[in-house]
Amino acid sequence: MVMSKRRIKKPKKKPEDTPKRQEISLDELKAIIFRAKHQALCEEDLSKLGAAVDTLALLTLELEAKGASIRRLRRLIFGPSTEKTSSVIGDKESKEAKKPDETPASETDSSETNEKAASQEGGDDEKSEEGDEKKRKGHGRNGADRYTGAEKTRIEHQSLKPGDRCPECLKGKVYLQKEPKVLVRVTGVAPLQAKVIELERLRCNLCGEVFTAAAPEGVGEEKYDESAAAMIGLLKYGCGMPFNRLERLEASLGIPLPASTQWEVVEPAAQAMMPVYTELIREAAKGEVLHNDDTTARIVELQKMIDEAREQNKKERTGIFTSGIVSIAGGRRIALFFTGRKHAGENLAEVLKHRADALGPPIQMSDGLAVNTAKDFDTISAECNCHARRNFIDVVDSFPDEVEHVLEIYKAVYKNDDDTMKQNMTPAERLAYHQEHSGPLMEALEKWCEEQLAQKKTEPNSSLGEAIAYLQKHWNNLTLFLRKEGAPLDNNICERALKKAILHRKNALFFKTENGAAVADLFMTLIHTSELEEINPYDYLVALLRNCDKVFAAPENWLPWNYKQTLADIEAHKIS
Repeated sequence: MVMSKRRIKKPKKKPEDTPKRQEISLDELKAIIFRAKHQALCEEDLSKLGAAVDTLALLTLELEAKGASIRRLRRLIFGPSTEKTSSVIGDKESKEAKKPDETPASETDSSETNEKAASQEGGDDEKSEEGDEKKRKGHGRNGADRYTGAEKTRIEHQSLKPGDRCPECLKGKVYLQKEPKVLVRVTGVAPLQAKVIELERLRCNLCGEVFTAAAPEGVGEEKYDESAAAMIGLLKYGCGMPFNRLERLEASLGIPLPASTQWEVVEPAAQAMMPVYTELIREAAKGEVLHNDDTTARIVELQKMIDEAREQNKKERTGIFTSGIVSIAGGRRIALFFTGRKHAGENLAEVLKHRADALGPPIQMSDGLAVNTAKDFDTISAECNCHARRNFIDVVDSFPDEVEHVLEIYKAVYKNDDDTMKQNMTPAERLAYHQEHSGPLMEALEKWCEEQLAQKKTEPNSSLGEAIAYLQKHWNNLTLFLRKEGAPLDNNICERALKKAILHRKNALFFKTENGAAVADLFMTLIHTSELEEINPYDYLVALLRNCDKVFAAPENWLPWNYKQTLADIEAHKIS
């Protein structure tokens, strides 16, 4: 049930009721306080003191009303801090320690759960070997199996082999251990290395013919190898390192690499990989779930056109955006990036043009803004619970108890979702699990929201009332995960994907041309899709660039999850 927002009309003040502005200095107030300690105050002093108290009360009310906006502004300027329940409302164990005589009516697990809605960093705390002491996940040593890109070398024992007599006891025989002793050694190398090959030349003193030594096998005519283009693209568009910064780094290592040259290397590389980018768009259109969202971008070429249109009083769209779309198709995750004047919904519509009618409408997860909807195509709308939850986090300072109640419910719901992933449930099993365990929680939350407004426990015009109103207005789409198989809880996977574009924007600030933005979209798409599929993006880009003829002929064979098998088939064909 969606309740309409009631607004209380304030009575109009008569001119004589309007307070007059009084100029009171801090020294005057201190003097009044001093006189109050020793004598009765006169009418003038009482008037000034009363005005100061009224001003303080007014400022306090205004700050409470605008508290949520201030928190949002702080988050925009300094970036979001962790939004875990324990960080927002405090640790439950510490609260109980402060109030030992109070016993909570209902007690939930006080251990940290991996709340995707709160933060994707850190994760659960885990007990260390020492016992109660806790440490954050990801802050221990990495095992040798984590070094998937390392060169592996196996060294046999220099003096023994399996079956030899034991040199210690001289009676037993040694046998091979299943697990070898593993040493990990990490060395530093420059991002780009160069070789200078000097080919000896001989000249006949009679006819003048010059004879040049043959170049080593594998050394082509091109100055920049495919691996150089892959590395520059990965550093620039995958790690946010601007061309001029890479230029300075390489110059300090003795490799001159001008920023303009780097562009001349990556731009043709992008053209060579374009068929795979197009094929990924077709694959993404088949997805059962499509996430989408926007972030701002800047293209100097477009901005000039927009400024000229403004000067001529033309009505044109002034925004420039990078849209992120993450498609879940058959268990695979595909990330797409589009930069230009179109919103996320319009770019999603361009993707869905490639979708077969027989597949039916997909689930579309977004933050609920109208610009994110693909208006020309039918989708099943789901909205982000993380956004609804964040509205309550913004008002925690003014309404701590109410916010804690909402966050604890969401904490339990997200824990249920984590359980479905840990148990590798099918979409049908996940839906049934949420209906059984999360359904009652969300029903209780809906009832609580209705009671807050119906029983006038919360003022509709307050910041908490607005958070509740948002929840009620979008309730049907927020709870799609309780009715539809495969429906996600939030849009976090797309927001994480957009961090690629945000990182580039923070470091490089802008694109010069639309073509430059298109090159960035292609590289970010290939790099982040590889990362989502846990594939080494550098190896993947090198493989595409070294087989560009075959990529143009059959791009479907060179998708991130297919390319290794394609390389193996090519190698087997060469051997046979």
